[in-house]
Amino acid sequence: MTQVSKFRHFLLPSLSRPLPRHSSLYKPSIQFRSLITVLAASSKRHRSIPPLRRKSTTPMEVKETTFNKRRAEGRDKNDASKKNLQLKVRKLNPINTISYVQGLQRFCTEHKIKLSKIDHIFLSRVCSETAGGLPGLLLTLAGMGEEGMSVNIWGPSDLKYLVDAMRSFIPNAAMVHTKSFGPIFNTVEPTVPHQNKLLDPIVLVEDEVVKISAIILQPNCIEGQVLTRSESSSQKGMDHSPQIPDSPNGKRQPVAKPGDMSVVYVCELPEIKGKFDPEKAKALGLKPGPKYRELQLGNSVKSDHQNIMVHPSDVLGPSVPGPIVLLVDCPTESHLEALLSVQSITCYCDKTGNLPEAGKSVTCVIHLTPASVVSCSNYQEWMKKFGSAQHIMAGHEKKNVEIPILKSSARIATRLNYLCPQFFPAPGFWSLPNHNSSKFASLASSEGSLSELSEVISAENLLKFTLRPYAHLGLDKSSIPSMVASSEIIDELLSEIPEVVEAVQHVSQLWQESSQTKEDLTPVADYRMMIEEPWLCSNGIPACLENIRRDDLEIVLLGTGSSQPSKYRNVSSIYINLFSKGGLLLDCGEGTLGQLKRRYGVTGADDAVRTLRCIWISHIHADHHTGLARILALRRDLLRGVPHEPVLVVGPKQLKRYLDAYQRLEDLDMLFLDCKHTTEASLDAFEDDFQRNSVNSRNVNNNNGDIIASNVDSTLFARGSRMQSYFGRQGSPVDKDAVSPIIMKFKEVIQEAGLKALISFPVVHCPQAFGVVLKAEERTNSVGKVIPGWKIVYSGDTRPCPELIEASCGATVLIHEATFEDAMVAEAIARNHSTTNEAIEMGESANAYRTILTHFSQRYPKIPVFDETHMHKTCIAFDMMSINVADLSVLPKVLPYLKLLFRNEMMVDESDDVVEAVTSAY
Repeated sequence: MTQVSKFRHFLLPSLSRPLPRHSSLYKPSIQFRSLITVLAASSKRHRSIPPLRRKSTTPMEVKETTFNKRRAEGRDKNDASKKNLQLKVRKLNPINTISYVQGLQRFCTEHKIKLSKIDHIFLSRVCSETAGGLPGLLLTLAGMGEEGMSVNIWGPSDLKYLVDAMRSFIPNAAMVHTKSFGPIFNTVEPTVPHQNKLLDPIVLVEDEVVKISAIILQPNCIEGQVLTRSESSSQKGMDHSPQIPDSPNGKRQPVAKPGDMSVVYVCELPEIKGKFDPEKAKALGLKPGPKYRELQLGNSVKSDHQNIMVHPSDVLGPSVPGPIVLLVDCPTESHLEALLSVQSITCYCDKTGNLPEAGKSVTCVIHLTPASVVSCSNYQEWMKKFGSAQHIMAGHEKKNVEIPILKSSARIATRLNYLCPQFFPAPGFWSLPNHNSSKFASLASSEGSLSELSEVISAENLLKFTLRPYAHLGLDKSSIPSMVASSEIIDELLSEIPEVVEAVQHVSQLWQESSQTKEDLTPVADYRMMIEEPWLCSNGIPACLENIRRDDLEIVLLGTGSSQPSKYRNVSSIYINLFSKGGLLLDCGEGTLGQLKRRYGVTGADDAVRTLRCIWISHIHADHHTGLARILALRRDLLRGVPHEPVLVVGPKQLKRYLDAYQRLEDLDMLFLDCKHTTEASLDAFEDDFQRNSVNSRNVNNNNGDIIASNVDSTLFARGSRMQSYFGRQGSPVDKDAVSPIIMKFKEVIQEAGLKALISFPVVHCPQAFGVVLKAEERTNSVGKVIPGWKIVYSGDTRPCPELIEASCGATVLIHEATFEDAMVAEAIARNHSTTNEAIEMGESANAYRTILTHFSQRYPKIPVFDETHMHKTCIAFDMMSINVADLSVLPKVLPYLKLLFRNEMMVDESDDVVEAVTSAY
């Protein structure tokens, strides 16, 4: 059954600001099967769990560990065979065509849709909102099977800027089939192609199954402002870019830039031939046989008994025009001007009350246009031109707020919340019905003005519009997910695991005991007393946690999986919530924004993004940074018109190449600093150089005051460090004049966040891979005692190494990757990752108070394999787990109850594609 499917909310279905809003058209075909039921099957395979092995260590013991040196240096060419990615050649149909990729992998896994079935991706705009998940998808497809797979990616001409940006971390072979269309903008002498040329349809695909055309909308606007034609003349003085007289009314326009274009897709199916009438054929002298077939194929034949030619129209009933679907992405009023001037669409519209041209009647119009544009009278008048067409309004941002489309993840979150609400707060969307009432009211008034159109509905998750067979033409709501009350999930849990009732009581008692313990703690009069481990109080609680406030720090594990998003775990991202002092992100994998909204709700997530102080990226692998552009773009939009500073992004130098190339598409409003400039040695060198320059500046004439060259190049990493050789070459010399102001800004941002230091340190994974240390400022209690600040360490991806132990010494919390189970140590060495046991040993060796294990292989979809015997200071991370610094004493005690919750879950429950690709994606 050929269908146009509503995948509008698959990244953020449960939230009021869904990210996907720019393409949801599943292109039609003559294949008479349901889209959802045909796609991927899943498999459940029980794993035999090998015995665990553990090697004991003593505290602070620094062990020699094995690792893949060639991989750490970026020279390992044998970890995966070279693949010549095969482009699948199939006729375009709804089973292998999709038009949006942000969050696509989790969506497909949830709904058992095989990624290997995707042949075509159509983008209606090229920006972080529409294509944020594209890098991860390409890498996943490239890792499937022995040869890998590739897809056709279609988009306006600025698609090439995105492809160029992704080349910094994705092999060229994964992107060879990108196909852009429309005008190419010359960056040296930018010009705007004539609007009439832009509005001509561009045929992308045309065969016996379907014809797909694209119409480009290029707005007349100044960046950050939407201008109507009447405004463009009066406001043009604000634009400092070159302008040319190219608008239809002769007024001058600002220069076009990449990222402005949007696309209207026109999808046309061929007509359905009329029914063959054998009686008519017999009357015209034809014998049953091959000539009947020729007539049905549209060919004329000569009569067997009469001297006449028999034409198809003589023996076939009336044909049924093929359905036509428009997918309209008109994001701003400026794009609306271009849309209204599209003459090629008029052939599909009613002509002053008459029918449109023969065979050109539009069956369905999917509007990705936001409510702010839909409410314009001009847009509504344009909609009315399509008469009886079904209009699906898919651009409203507050639809389907409380209905999660990632049901498996939501189900796990509900169970965890029931067991331990302190570490697993209720999802942010649970409190949204009251929050979004005003928005829905404005939406209703907008739709009320369209009362003259009887066929207007709001889109819902997984809404379908069936195109073939003709008898089923129209809306199909059978797959729309219904809301599942949390009480139903809990009832199911209690039936499955009755012991959980007692477990909930025990967990609650843990907090009561913890609260009592804190009340018993009294300030020590002589706070200068010497103890063997100065960071610990006499009762084993770190001194930094004395009288700690709940609004001091919260660690939110947004993504705890590795390689690629899965049904239950998103990829790496950690939100450091500093409450009134803002927040930080440590890594920012695909879907990070969606996870923030699931945790805090729409308003809370917007606040978190708006108040971000810094985003720190550990290394260039896609599962750690492909959600970054979306976060930066949202922050830019939230702060537009408000005085603010660009957000600081700290990451490896390869990331800067990607961001610089990407910013040709859209401004990300950020300031970049290389991780190597935030190592302890580098920061010390800059500080020494700054102090020398401050002294020398008093002796230098202001007119010719030259800055003394520093020796930062030679001190980027501690001398003698075994990590020095793993980076190979030093790289280009440091431009001190360019870096120094950013270092100063970096220190200012850290201080405003209430931190004493943010220090990066090299780890053993791939070239330019880092971990990070966050140190809080000291506090003074009521009796004048100086309380040290807490210390958080995040390992990034790494093998065990001395640098990590040294950086983690005395840490309050060590967040350590534990990609593999202990029985897979050989695989961990080959991939330069850590096993569960190795991560625990690193915490023991560094005397970390608490160790949180994360970054689990997607082989372990719900809970990893671990040895509970040695977990007295350790806990397993889950998505949305929120750990308040005041609750750290309870953290390991919760683990046995979490294990009870998942006692029946030791199986692989993912799509075949995920299991197949995960082995080659680290």
